[in-house]
Order: sequence, then structure tokens, then C-alpha cells
Amino acid sequence: MVEFSKLLTSTDIQKRLSLSTKLFKSLPSFNGSHVQYLQAMDESGFVWNFKCSTRKKGHPKPVLSKGWLAFVRNKKLKVGDKIKFSVLDPTAAVPFCRVRAEKEVKIFRSIFGYSPITAPSIP
Repeated sequence: MVEFSKLLTSTDIQKRLSLSTKLFKSLPSFNGSHVQYLQAMDESGFVWNFKCSTRKKGHPKPVLSKGWLAFVRNKKLKVGDKIKFSVLDPTAAVPFCRVRAEKEVKIFRSIFGYSPITAPSIP
């Protein structure tokens, strides 16, 4: 199972989520296309549909766009929060992942750790 985690930046919460090449390589081939859809189940069992795309030329740099901002709003994510993806079935026609959002836990302005967001996922 391939896992990917990232601390969110302002671009990640305002426009799109840039993915690691490691996660991208674990997904099925795009078969000459630069767009693929993936499904991700959150901690409450809700399945999110995301559009994953790459640049047509140069470095493929994968990003999640469609569906991503709805996830951000639903989870009330902010810069510095963490997102974790685990690819569960990379062989499926539509890749299936588990996604987990985590909030920063600060004590006296220092990051103590991260806590899972367990709010209901009703977009």
C-alpha cells in the first residue's frame, strides 16, 4: 500500500492539491491521457470523487482539482493542516484510496501534533 501525506499550503486550500510523484506512480496508467478520476473514502465512510490531472508537457506534476475544494470546505481545512492518502486498490478502473484530514494541535504556539477530523462528511 502506498501512502502520501502533506502539510497543506495556501495553494492546496484555495486552488488544487499537488500530489507527490510517489503517489502518482502508484495509480494505474493514464493510458495517454492527462486526466484520471479517483475515489477516496474519508474517516466517516463518505466517498469523495477527485479529478487527478497532469501537465501535458514536461514534468507530469499531478494535482487534484475537481472535488478537492469541496473536501477542503467540508473539513474546514487551513494552511498547516495535514492530509493523508493511502492507495487501497491501484488496479481498479477508478483508483480507490483512503483519505484522512488532520488539524494542527498547538500548545503555547508550538505544534504538538495532529488530530484527525471526525466531523460528518455531508457535502
